[in-house]
Amino acid sequence: MQYTSAQAAKILRRLNEERSALLNMEAQSKDFLASVGEDPESVRPEYDYAATQSKLAELEEKIRRVKHAISVFNTTTLVPEFGMTVDQLLVYIPQLSQRKLKYSDMMSKLPKARETGSAYTRGNIIDYRYANYDISAAEQDYSEAADTLGRAQTALDVVNNSLTMEIDL
Repeated sequence: MQYTSAQAAKILRRLNEERSALLNMEAQSKDFLASVGEDPESVRPEYDYAATQSKLAELEEKIRRVKHAISVFNTTTLVPEFGMTVDQLLVYIPQLSQRKLKYSDMMSKLPKARETGSAYTRGNIIDYRYANYDISAAEQDYSEAADTLGRAQTALDVVNNSLTMEIDL
């Protein structure tokens, strides 16, 4: 069946939640306590070892199929606006975010700022920290990084919500 990447991610999340719930149920019912003198059968929780292992194997197989389909999609689908595959764009977006954060810090500096704090004061000497770069260039680079980041996120959203992949579930 055909799914978008966004749909596949939701299926994967649901399968992982089902697996976690089954493992949690198994952890609670695979063994039990009974007091001395208590009939163990009266407190035995329902648990079918073979059925549980079979269901876990089935879920894990589906998870592998979905993850594989997503991986193939990500490594072979080109995001035209950037000339990158989805997986490359998924690396590029955090790089842009870090770059934007760095430029934000750099553009918020003053060209000359007085150092404060005991580590920098030596008697009556006043220390100043000087920006060793063009602050307006950092502002320009910030703006470009923010614009590119927004375009990249939008382009990725379009691909993830419009192009499809085949997943045999």
